[in-house]
Amino acid sequence: MRRFRVARLRPSLPAIPSRQTLVRARADFTASLVVFLVAVPLCVGVAVASGVPAELGLVTGIVGGLLTGLLPGSSLQVSGPAAGLTVLVYEAVQEYGLGALGALVLCAGVLQLVMGALRLGRWFRAISVAVVQGMLAGIGLVLIAGQLYALADAKAPGNGPANLAGLPGLLVDTLASDPALSALAVGAGTIALLVLWPKWRRAARVLPAPLVAVALATAVVFALDLPVARVEVAGLLDVVQPPGGADFARLADPGALAGVLGTVLAFALIASAESLFSAAAVDRLHDGPRTDYDKELMAQGAGNTVCGLLGALPMTAVIVRSAANVHAGARTKASRVLHGVWLLVFAAVFPAALGVVPIAALAGVLVHAGGKLIPVKQFGPLWREHRGEAVVLAATAVAIVATNMFEGVLLGLLMAVAKSAWETSHVHLEIVERSEPAAGDGGAGRGTNGHDAAGRAATGKGKPSMGAPGPAASQPRRPLLVRAVGNATFLRLPKLLDQLEALPEDREIELDLSGLRHLDHACMAALGSWAEQRRGPDGPTRQKAPSITP
Repeated sequence: MRRFRVARLRPSLPAIPSRQTLVRARADFTASLVVFLVAVPLCVGVAVASGVPAELGLVTGIVGGLLTGLLPGSSLQVSGPAAGLTVLVYEAVQEYGLGALGALVLCAGVLQLVMGALRLGRWFRAISVAVVQGMLAGIGLVLIAGQLYALADAKAPGNGPANLAGLPGLLVDTLASDPALSALAVGAGTIALLVLWPKWRRAARVLPAPLVAVALATAVVFALDLPVARVEVAGLLDVVQPPGGADFARLADPGALAGVLGTVLAFALIASAESLFSAAAVDRLHDGPRTDYDKELMAQGAGNTVCGLLGALPMTAVIVRSAANVHAGARTKASRVLHGVWLLVFAAVFPAALGVVPIAALAGVLVHAGGKLIPVKQFGPLWREHRGEAVVLAATAVAIVATNMFEGVLLGLLMAVAKSAWETSHVHLEIVERSEPAAGDGGAGRGTNGHDAAGRAATGKGKPSMGAPGPAASQPRRPLLVRAVGNATFLRLPKLLDQLEALPEDREIELDLSGLRHLDHACMAALGSWAEQRRGPDGPTRQKAPSITP
């Protein structure tokens, strides 16, 4: 009889987390609290500066944590409302209304999704660093100029030039008003604390400077009952207003369509560039997995799509929060997801806490953030080593202040392309006198002594030797070999033609283009025209066929 052994089944026990898993979870939990404390004043400050309810900044931060934080791309960078888009959002709200903001952000998010699906994320790394720094510097200048009014509880006149022109009047009005001076003292104290707090390294590792500065300013205003403006609170559910058909219809109006498309494009491109440049910076701060730029672009697009559906602010990856996340010891994306949870709890349970925060303190936070966007320390070395890059940076910043974000960045990109084209377009002529005379001149002048004879004939100096056939003027003239070397583009065409036209009129010229690595159509046409004009009906010029394809 065959016997069967039956194995005894033991109940499975839950897996015990390893020590490494517990250490990683604790680090992510601690880092999420630090990022949450950094994000609260920044989310609220950006929203107030953008001219929208403060809760909308928290909504964008929540979406950045709970949605974008879960998606693949970059593992440690944190997304939320950014100071870099404040000026553009403010202008969009003033132009199209708060209800249309969600529609604009929704369209920008969809555009980011399309760019990510087309794998265009990696191409953002090809944007000139000088243009990006100039963009951030311009944003910083406009942000500071606008928030200086909020420091004194005053209303900014409007765009960048108007804000700058109104600063002298703001100073006079502030000195004549006690409430304005009180608000200015609160804002200036906030800025001073933001600068000094990080120097106390032990305390800065426990509490971030923005939270300490805003909390202390709020406490001082409450204790002294200062007559300064405070944040208006409406409630989280009250401010979430998805865009409706009327909002899309308003944006589709033919008269506003061009401006709407420019705003959407600016939202998408600037948010994408800032996010991906932030990802590159964060990757240098840690040894974990590197960023997949295409996936990160799609993650940002998904976040902005949801923010648009909720009528909230646009989001980007923010280097301030991301750096705080890394420095706090975050190991995985769980830290940024948890930071979104804490923002949601705060917005849902303690919304009234925002009503005691002075606007001047938030303005101080944004003035400090705007100042950090201006590369003051880097500009000097850049000017000494790469003057062209420094010019592009400064021109981009000035253009953004003088016009708007989109036109300023476009001008910067065009200048960067022109600078690169100019620097790579180097062409020079190598002129060599051939050893043989021109065709039909006979054999006189050949050999080693022929060069001297030709030189005498060209200058008209010296006497012909005994037995020389005829006067100096009849001596054979050797042809000149003119070889063009480098990259011939239209940018160098005037100089190239000046050199060719300076060649002797009575010498045969052989033009050799085989040394050119690049020959554009404009140069090819101009060189052909010069050769035809030089040749004339019976001219002597010969042109050697180029060995490259123009």
